[in-house]
Amino acid sequence: MGAAEATRRSPLLLLALLLLLGAAAAADDVRLLLPSSSRGNQHQHHPCLDNPPDMTATDGEAGRVVRDYHGLEAYLTGPRRAGRAVVLGSDYYGFQAPKLRYALMHIELTDIELLDCSADAAEKALKIVAALKKRGKMVAVAGYCWGGKVAVELAKSGEIQAVVIAHPALVTVDDIKEVKCPIEVLGGELDTLSPPKLVHQFESALDEMKGIDHLVKIFPRVPHGFACRYNSSDPFAVKTAEEARRDMLSWFDKHLKH
Repeated sequence: MGAAEATRRSPLLLLALLLLLGAAAAADDVRLLLPSSSRGNQHQHHPCLDNPPDMTATDGEAGRVVRDYHGLEAYLTGPRRAGRAVVLGSDYYGFQAPKLRYALMHIELTDIELLDCSADAAEKALKIVAALKKRGKMVAVAGYCWGGKVAVELAKSGEIQAVVIAHPALVTVDDIKEVKCPIEVLGGELDTLSPPKLVHQFESALDEMKGIDHLVKIFPRVPHGFACRYNSSDPFAVKTAEEARRDMLSWFDKHLKH
């Protein structure tokens, strides 16, 4: 399927998309980033670890780290009076990755110990969701890689308005069958963790579910991690990551409406 069409966005959003390669949001958006921080010894060739970010890069940031944000360490940026919020679960490397921080300027981010990305991690994230909703915000969730598992767990709760997952890890067809909100799935043709066959199974399960809006898209010639750990010197990789971010923003523009 093709990407959902974006609804009308503010001039600030259009400017942010140009400056930040499509990653930033409108002024009325708030974003949260939930990275995994279980940094045990891992096989260096695991798809979740391929093309690691340069942690020494200094591309510039607009955010700040808050040590106690509703009981969790947080990286915060963006307007505090926003009416919409998106909880974004990162991949293995978390918000510590300079490229990710730079790309998500003007977005509100938070750090959670995802551990094994089980329902327990989602329960922690639900504290953030509850706090945001208490402040009158509409809340959606996105997830990269391991964060995709947490995003789907939150989508089962009935507490969020929409979800987007990109090259997810650990997500099963049974998980998808329990989703209770509109969902967008962005897969990669060369992804070995969530290969096209599995992504199509997600799509088939969603097609059978009544009342759940969904969009499933497989990007050609890209591996696991294409949306957040792309090679910035590869024009095709950059273009694909930009498209994936635009698709994510379009989905949230469509479903986060008062």
